[in-house]
Amino acid sequence: MESRIIRLRGGSTAHETTKIGRRGAVVIPARLRRKLGLTEGSLVIAEEREDGILLRPAVALPIETYTPERRAEFLLSNAVDRADYTRAVREVRRLGLDPADVPHKKPKP
Repeated sequence: MESRIIRLRGGSTAHETTKIGRRGAVVIPARLRRKLGLTEGSLVIAEEREDGILLRPAVALPIETYTPERRAEFLLSNAVDRADYTRAVREVRRLGLDPADVPHKKPKP
């Protein structure tokens, strides 16, 4: 694909033109990919703007999810005193679990 560089006064590069390929694929010119650190499989955000489409690099962060059993273990094992442990037991029961069935360490008296 052919790209065209448009230069503004002062010589700075403002835009590069490229073509849309099959299935809407847009080839981002190599110079811009290198500058932005984009490689095959990189995520980008396509944002609709009044004057067109803005493509921006995106970041995906992994999110860890916990089962109710694991949350119950955290609640019970991280209790710092008897009152905190009692609150944790109530919360574990609200999760529909029996605290006696959850492996954990009780706080020291």
